[in-house]
Amino acid sequence: MEQTLGAAHELFAERGYAAATMDEIAAAVGVTKPLLYNYFGNKERLYIACMERAGDALIAMVAETVGKTENPGDALRAGVHAFFSFLDTDRAAWAVLFDETLPRGGEISDRVAAYRGQIAELVSGSLLAQLPDRTRDAARVEVEALSTALLGAAEALARWWLRTEAISAEDAAGLLISTVEPGLRERSTPTSTSKSPQGGNTP
Repeated sequence: MEQTLGAAHELFAERGYAAATMDEIAAAVGVTKPLLYNYFGNKERLYIACMERAGDALIAMVAETVGKTENPGDALRAGVHAFFSFLDTDRAAWAVLFDETLPRGGEISDRVAAYRGQIAELVSGSLLAQLPDRTRDAARVEVEALSTALLGAAEALARWWLRTEAISAEDAAGLLISTVEPGLRERSTPTSTSKSPQGGNTP
């Protein structure tokens, strides 16, 4: 089973879901195609098995690094660096999880959306947990929106990096962090002044 998943993972990463065939995977493993179908049912189910390995590894890496942080800024930096470190160290897993040839509907699409949702929830949950209690509820919608936008930006930047490798993965992560962090800091730091009932500022 592990040999089959390893060979399938490699072929899906190299050729993409749309181009890879069960014939190729069976040949790479050294089994017959009917036996492959007997194990997994169809190509979609085999791909999902490969995707689960990649997705679980990414979630675990992000969760571990974000879980060690103590403030929103550190959580943001840790999450983004973990995301790009995963990309840099396991490009095959990234290719399987974020394959642009995947079908737009069906179970595979649902699984990809679920993994994206888990990552966004990890980041937003960590950021919210580190905000003062009095501001947490008010900031919830903004933080969730920011986490979703951050994941989209990270994916787009990762695809650019894979095409060009014009900078290091670490520098790509730093570029995204430096762009997003000022807005996060502004929303997570209590203001030094507040409005008085008469409309003026009070210390």
